[in-house]
Amino acid sequence: MLQHEFIQSNSGLAPKSISNTLTLLKEGATVPFIARYRKEMTSGLDEVEIAQIRDLAKKHDELIARQQTILGSIEEQGKLTPELKEKISTCFDSTVLEDLYLPYKQKRQTKGDKAKKLGLEPLARMIMSQRGGDPEYMAEKFVKGEVLDEEMAIAGAKDIMAEWMNENAVARARMRQLFQRKSILVSKLQKGKEEEGAKYRDYFDFSEAIYKCASHRLLALVRAEREGIISLKAQPDQDEAIESLERFFVKGNDACASLVAEACKESYKRLMCPSLENEILNEAKEKADKEAIKIFTTNLRQLLLAPPVGSKRVLAIDPGFRTGCKVVCLDESGDLLTNATIYPHPPQNESSAAQAKIAQLVQAYKIEVIAIGDGTAGRETESFIKRIRFDRDLEVYVVREDGASIYSASSIARKEFPDYDVTVRGSVSIGRRLMDPLAELVKIDPKSVGVGQYQHEVNQTMLKDALDDVVVSCVNAVGVDLNTASPYLLSYVSGLGPTLAENIVAYRTENGGIRSREELKKVKRLGDKAYEQAAGFLRVRNAENPLDNSSVHPESYKVVQAMAKQLKVNIDELVGNDAVLKEIKKVDFPQIDAYTFDDIIKELKKPGRDPRKTAKVLEFDSTIRTIDDLRIGMVLPGIVTNVTAFGAFVNIGIKENGLIHKSQLADVYVDDPAQFISLHEHVEVRVLEVDSTRKRVGLKKL
Repeated sequence: MLQHEFIQSNSGLAPKSISNTLTLLKEGATVPFIARYRKEMTSGLDEVEIAQIRDLAKKHDELIARQQTILGSIEEQGKLTPELKEKISTCFDSTVLEDLYLPYKQKRQTKGDKAKKLGLEPLARMIMSQRGGDPEYMAEKFVKGEVLDEEMAIAGAKDIMAEWMNENAVARARMRQLFQRKSILVSKLQKGKEEEGAKYRDYFDFSEAIYKCASHRLLALVRAEREGIISLKAQPDQDEAIESLERFFVKGNDACASLVAEACKESYKRLMCPSLENEILNEAKEKADKEAIKIFTTNLRQLLLAPPVGSKRVLAIDPGFRTGCKVVCLDESGDLLTNATIYPHPPQNESSAAQAKIAQLVQAYKIEVIAIGDGTAGRETESFIKRIRFDRDLEVYVVREDGASIYSASSIARKEFPDYDVTVRGSVSIGRRLMDPLAELVKIDPKSVGVGQYQHEVNQTMLKDALDDVVVSCVNAVGVDLNTASPYLLSYVSGLGPTLAENIVAYRTENGGIRSREELKKVKRLGDKAYEQAAGFLRVRNAENPLDNSSVHPESYKVVQAMAKQLKVNIDELVGNDAVLKEIKKVDFPQIDAYTFDDIIKELKKPGRDPRKTAKVLEFDSTIRTIDDLRIGMVLPGIVTNVTAFGAFVNIGIKENGLIHKSQLADVYVDDPAQFISLHEHVEVRVLEVDSTRKRVGLKKL
């Protein structure tokens, strides 16, 4: 099967779109570039569809490589027939492919191998054929050498038959269907692990049909098994499985048929069941991984695209009790102006001095907004700040701390702030995260930002690839300021990468900034291809050409100039002028396709507009500080901090996040919580349950 045929059969996308996308990818085009600037070639495929084509192309190539490896191995053994070669070469199901290879796969010496070496394979064939006769009489002629008696000969023949059954592709396919349809997932507590595994007590004696097991439940079971708390099995009813195998292999009711039936039991218990159980668990795990990763990527996208407050002077606080609150002041670009430590909370209780210090910093550095980390002492610090009378109106935001400590100890933070310790770096990260969440969060491993579900249990390679795609997508969707972006943010721009990002920063430092997109071509090692891929996603504010601060690609500048000329205005007068833009007709510009025309007009209406929403302050209920302040029936404001397969977690202003189970998200059945609630959403909730012992709060979305 050709690559584009494989992709079409697995995606349902149009052949032309697939073919053109593959061509663009092979030429070095990135997913964001193709989705944004080559719509005419793909018929408007989005990033998800383009990435699917890319991934299926890779899977096809991997299957072809596996076919060649298998064919080579069987050919070396001198067992490759034309029929077998045809079966393998046309098989694009990895499971079936491995079934075809199983009889020829090199493995450690088995019971069947030992029996074959003793010359018992002909006896196995005679018994397996079930054409009548006495098995003991058949076995007599094989009693020689190391085969001591008929009983030993027959036992060896059964070992050989059991392996034949296990390696029979049709029989395995039938048994696989049985495992898929009827396997029961069973977990049992390991002896003496009750206390250590208390958080898994729901799974101490648990069973459920594997096909019904929700992804989060399966991943929890996998984690519990990995930690040695439970044992985990997934099998259908043994008698039903063996009967199914016997129906396939047993052809009569004579003595030979009885031996074949015994071989069926041996084959199932010793070979087929362990193998298929492992396979079915791996399949279920892979499915759970994909669901968990989908949730993670949805959350990460919403987190990265969280509303920024923009270029404002920020006072940021990393709260603490005993060690004090670390305070930093940042300018409009996020550069550190000063830092201090205050002790407004126990045990020091230096509240007056702390108030005076904060007021002085706000005045001295012309602070416009205050950011407070949401960790330990966060609510207390927020309350303390709101008691201070400032000389101006200030908005106070509570900012998620997840990942700030990871950043503060990273090589990136050490490089940015070599003269400051981790506490100062952590406060800077909190402040910058309020200014521009995307620009700051790209410096942190996505797995550390606190929005995953069992992320350490899922396939790490698959997770990394998916999260990297999201980061790249978000960075390019928002666009990047060429003159202020960090090298870490620039590295995610289409066509760049770490080396070119560093080169851009070095160039702008040496030359006092970059004044146009065209000037990018002077950057060391930034060639035509990289320029083509990156230029449309880079912004140059206050450039001579206003298009340099838009998502109009430089390859379309001549078209825009022609539009302006036709209307007898300059480009400055064209930008943002709805009345003039309405006069432009596609028919007058045959040199561009309809997709590009629509995108240009849309961008000219609102050039360089940030697609993210505006940041809003959430006021928590001031009377709620700890879980002990909660009462059933209370209605409280909150902000969504994580969305999972089973519901959403909400910060209601206490240390413990409350859970809105998916059954409490709406008055209709909820299968996918992400369709009813999103990260950072401001919600109103009712308290349904308070478990102070287990630190759990149940909520209902109003």
